[in-house]
Amino acid sequence: MKTRRVLVLYTGGTIGMEPSADGYRPMRGFAGRVSEVLGRHPGGELPDFDVIELETPIDSANLCPANWRAMADALMARWEAYDGFVVLHGTDTLAWSASALSFMLRGTDKPVIFTGSQIPLMQARSDALANVEAALLLAARFPVNEVGVFFGRQLLRGNRSSKRSSDAFDAFGSPNYPPLADVGIDVRMHAERLLPPSARNFVVPHFDNAAVSVLTLYPGVCGRVLDALIDDRATRGLILRSYGAGNVPDADGGLMAALERAVARGVVVLNITQCTSGSVVQGAYATSAALSRIGVVPGGDMMLEAAFAKLHFLLATERDYAQVCGAAATPLCGELTAANLLRTTPNHSP
Repeated sequence: MKTRRVLVLYTGGTIGMEPSADGYRPMRGFAGRVSEVLGRHPGGELPDFDVIELETPIDSANLCPANWRAMADALMARWEAYDGFVVLHGTDTLAWSASALSFMLRGTDKPVIFTGSQIPLMQARSDALANVEAALLLAARFPVNEVGVFFGRQLLRGNRSSKRSSDAFDAFGSPNYPPLADVGIDVRMHAERLLPPSARNFVVPHFDNAAVSVLTLYPGVCGRVLDALIDDRATRGLILRSYGAGNVPDADGGLMAALERAVARGVVVLNITQCTSGSVVQGAYATSAALSRIGVVPGGDMMLEAAFAKLHFLLATERDYAQVCGAAATPLCGELTAANLLRTTPNHSP
């Protein structure tokens, strides 16, 4: 049987941090430490692997969309030499990066598994070693031809994942899609939940950090807040985190007028629910029907992380406004459920 080889890419984050006077910070040379610790694994059960790190590992709280390109470039430069990939990433923005790479690496024919830890690898009681070992085995032995997130006991679809706890070892969840695998004494792979094979379509664009803003609705939110969010002409997309099934305060004429001005200016407004789980269905309530009339795009059951990364990707790769709107509401790589997206058809002409 062919020896499987996995590349481990360290991007920063808690897993590779060390104490300092100001708290934990990324350590230099962590790639060597990972190799040393994993090399002590008994029994030779782990696949062959190499560990590299980005030129400047970061605390993932400092992540910007521009960092996604560096991750994808590092993997693509070594794509043909390995059978799978593990990305070590800080937990704060891990789901955002996993979502972004799922769009850049559509049609991947190899596993790309993101993982990290809540306690640094070199500290007592760390969860890092178990996460990395499991991710290595999943990347080497199972036909997971998509970007995933392994953390704690489950492999999740990357663009369906979200960090749900700041202190639990099972830190990530996937409220709108079941896990791809459950990992205990045995690995239970749910093959029927995996993406079907598709043609490789790798696109790694240059991202503009200012291209997408996010507005979470709250009682009393007004049009001035929205206007301020998109005041920069570089902002071409807005994630609207609405109530429930996609509802907005349609009685607030100022807010609705601001949304209409944004769409008229050519800003793609993508509507998702701020609920932990569930889907936007524009038109299920009268308070959301107005959104379709003014051209707001329904985002179905996408998580915030996936919606944000997807809109960034589309704005970086598509020039036509209508094409961006259409693709935003269409499943590209398993990030949303196609059913029940619309009760009414929005107008996609700014």
